[in-house]
Amino acid sequence: MRLHRLDITAFGPFGTAQRVDFDALSAAGLFLLHGPTGAGKTSVLDAVCYALYGSVPGARQSGQGMTLRSDHAAVGTRTEVRLELTVAGRRLEITRQPPWERPKLRGKGTTVDKAQTWLREYDATAGAWKDLSRSHQEIGEEITQLLGMSREQFCQVVLLPQGDFARFLRADAEARGKLLGRLFDTRRFAEAEKRLAERRRTTEAQVREGDAALLADAHRMQQAAGDAMELPELAPGEPGLAEAVLSAAAVARSTARELLDMADCRLTATESAQAAAERDLADARELDRLQRRFAEARERAALLAQRADAHRAAQHRMERARKAAAVAPALELRDAADAEHRRAAASEARARALLPGTLADAGAAGLAAAARRATEELGALASARRAEQRLAELGEEQAGLDRQERADEDVLHEAETWLAGWEAVRTGLQARVDSAREAATHAEQLAVQREPAQRRLSAARRRDRFAVDAQEAQRLALAARERAVEARAHWLDLKEQRLNGIAAELAAHLTDGAPCAVCGATEHPAPARRIAGHVDREAEERALAAHQDADERRAEAERRLGTVREALSAATAEAGDAPTERLAEEAEDLERRYARARAGASGLHAAQEELRRAEQEREQRIAAQQQAAVRAASRVGNRERLERERVALDEELTRARGTADSVAQRAAQLERRAALLTEAADAVRVAEDTAQRLKAADARLADASFRAGFDTPRDAAAALLDDAAHRELQRRLDAWDAEESAVRAVLTEADTAAAAQRPPADLASAEDTAAEAGRRLRDASSARDAAARRCAELGRLSARAATAVRRLAPLREEHDRVARLASLTAGTSADNERKMRLESYVLAARLEQVAAAATARLRRMSSGRYTLVHSDDRTGRGRSGLGLHVVDAWTGRERDTATLSGGETFFASLALALGLADVVTDEAGGVRLDTLFIDEGFGSLDDQTLDEVLDVLDSLRERDRSVGIVSHVGDLRRRIHAQLEVVKGRTGSALRQRGAG
Repeated sequence: MRLHRLDITAFGPFGTAQRVDFDALSAAGLFLLHGPTGAGKTSVLDAVCYALYGSVPGARQSGQGMTLRSDHAAVGTRTEVRLELTVAGRRLEITRQPPWERPKLRGKGTTVDKAQTWLREYDATAGAWKDLSRSHQEIGEEITQLLGMSREQFCQVVLLPQGDFARFLRADAEARGKLLGRLFDTRRFAEAEKRLAERRRTTEAQVREGDAALLADAHRMQQAAGDAMELPELAPGEPGLAEAVLSAAAVARSTARELLDMADCRLTATESAQAAAERDLADARELDRLQRRFAEARERAALLAQRADAHRAAQHRMERARKAAAVAPALELRDAADAEHRRAAASEARARALLPGTLADAGAAGLAAAARRATEELGALASARRAEQRLAELGEEQAGLDRQERADEDVLHEAETWLAGWEAVRTGLQARVDSAREAATHAEQLAVQREPAQRRLSAARRRDRFAVDAQEAQRLALAARERAVEARAHWLDLKEQRLNGIAAELAAHLTDGAPCAVCGATEHPAPARRIAGHVDREAEERALAAHQDADERRAEAERRLGTVREALSAATAEAGDAPTERLAEEAEDLERRYARARAGASGLHAAQEELRRAEQEREQRIAAQQQAAVRAASRVGNRERLERERVALDEELTRARGTADSVAQRAAQLERRAALLTEAADAVRVAEDTAQRLKAADARLADASFRAGFDTPRDAAAALLDDAAHRELQRRLDAWDAEESAVRAVLTEADTAAAAQRPPADLASAEDTAAEAGRRLRDASSARDAAARRCAELGRLSARAATAVRRLAPLREEHDRVARLASLTAGTSADNERKMRLESYVLAARLEQVAAAATARLRRMSSGRYTLVHSDDRTGRGRSGLGLHVVDAWTGRERDTATLSGGETFFASLALALGLADVVTDEAGGVRLDTLFIDEGFGSLDDQTLDEVLDVLDSLRERDRSVGIVSHVGDLRRRIHAQLEVVKGRTGSALRQRGAG
């Protein structure tokens, strides 16, 4: 992967559009990205990561969406990052725009535009760019697939964060495992461990559940068999449980089958006895029934003889009712005609009572003619009604003109009063605006002076602080030099003493018969004797370690002194020689003047708005005066027109009202008169018609009564029966006939007459005998059913137990196999000697590869002194961890990386980062990483080590790589010519390229 060009707009600290030409910077192999603290060096790397993955690295991931936008950007400028790069032989261009909260195009307020992403590819054949996608998801998958690494891996191997690798060197095995797990994606191995552990728990639970179910079935069989089955006292999982359960079940089944055969024999005998008892009971019941039937028939015949006279009277009444039924229609018709005539006569009387005396005796035709005349007169009043309504509307219009006239007079008075004081108001407001503008101009002039004064004051305070620190650092450096010299002299003295007595030290280990380590002789006739005050090897090594520790402390103190002096020089150059107190007074005076000017300028907007509102009100007052004058002229013509119309309407209404007070009252009188006349005419006609129908109904009734055999219509009406009485009488007659036939049939039956001649039946004795036989049969049947259920239940449970035993055998074998594998991968098995988990084992192999790749560069940076090695030493609770040690060639000893000094930790972590980049690149499929960035850490190196580190980075050009160093160390600006400088300003940061191309 090689970066070509980066365009940044309104991103982070960059308020305007900035461009980085990586092709020009990469031509030198090494280039420097520098600038003051907070200028935005890391934001350049954030922009690269955001363009590729749509998010920024590490802890800055919270800065997504609209928070990525620069506070210095103009309102109409949208945040955008565009990156052009070559990866996997393809030249691509990625453009990303985060969500943007912008002002609405219409109206007030803001709206949020969604995030946008474009991906284009350069077609060398056509010599033009072609669009590939605008989908966030598709572009993210495409970039991740081409690079072969996730965002975390990219940030770790391309944007090399030295602080992370320094912590990696000093971290424990667990912390190293987390980082390596993210980079090499060993989640599948951890998932395998998890799956095996879950499978072990699952199979163990299944085996335990199977044993518990088998034992539960055994207890059910014991309950079903009763005393015929005994179970051994075995718990789930104990050997022999299945065989014991199956054997006990077989014995219980055999015993249950014998009991079932005995129950079948008893059931057959009781069934025969019960059948004989039932036959005897049926014969007794039949004899009793026939005897009681004959006795009941004799009693019913006696009752019929007693009710014979009443039966004959009912037959006579039914015959007269049948004759009267022919007269019933005429009776109903006459009653209906009479009722209708009475109602019509009453309505006629009520209608005539409401008429005037002149029409009280008029016929139907006269009343109808009078109603028509009243209706015609009512229709002639429609025009008068409209005139009366219009007259009311004219009154409302005249009242509205009066209200409008009064309102216009008020408007004219208010406008004249307000306009009289306009000039004084305008002059006062304009004076306020001018005063606020002068204060704003003065505040801008003071604002330009504030920042330089504050910077100079801050530099003066740093100068004073660094002066004190420099004195203290110089004192500590002198003390460290003295201790280092003393420790070296002590070590050399002890070394010299040990060399003087080395023969005695060697002789102390001589044994008769064993060869000498110097001459090889097996005889030692005169070994050297240990002299007083002899120094052994342990004492010399302790002195050497003390000397090395003192020397490292001296070097650290000198580096600290150099850093403080450099900071003191920079602060003195910026602050000058002026005292800090005087600079503070000047800055405070400037701040007070600036605050007063800002306070005076704060009222500018309010004064301008008040002046604008006053001018708008003046225009509105003048317009109101003009509109009131126009309305006054139009009101004169409207008043004259309304008066002429009112006079004409009054004349028309006087004619229409007559003697009434209003047209509505006259219309109500005519409507009531027409309604009364019409109702009376209808009532008279109805009364005349009903009288004729009643007369005809009387004639038809008299004729029908004579033909039916009745002397008068009154006799025919008395003989009639209603529906309920007719049904009741017919029911009584039918019941008599049916009872008579039934009694005659029973008394003539041969079986009934024969049974009446026999002795009475002994029904109670037969019932007792049958009940006892039924009880014995039920007892035998229940016993037989219980035995059958016991056999079936034992058979079912035995079959289920046998099936469970066969099923549990392979499941138990699988549990044993899975448990062994889970223990092995979890590091708890005895076969796993190093107690390493599967994921830790894979990460240890990766760490070993990383250590080997890092050693090639570390040896060169340290002039062959240090080598990184991976260690499987056990840590913590007896398990092997991800140990990382450094071998010091000067001492030949292996020690933990946490013991490295600050400068040694830097180039060790840099070597580790470069080695990790190579291994992750190979892991990702060999994608070339032609552009790398190293973020900070060079300030802890001395000149010689810095040269060696830069030589190693410069050697990366052999693989056609370019390395960008992100640092603010001043010495690097002299050593690296290709530079990208981040310049910080009040309006945002800017980028400048130097010595490139």
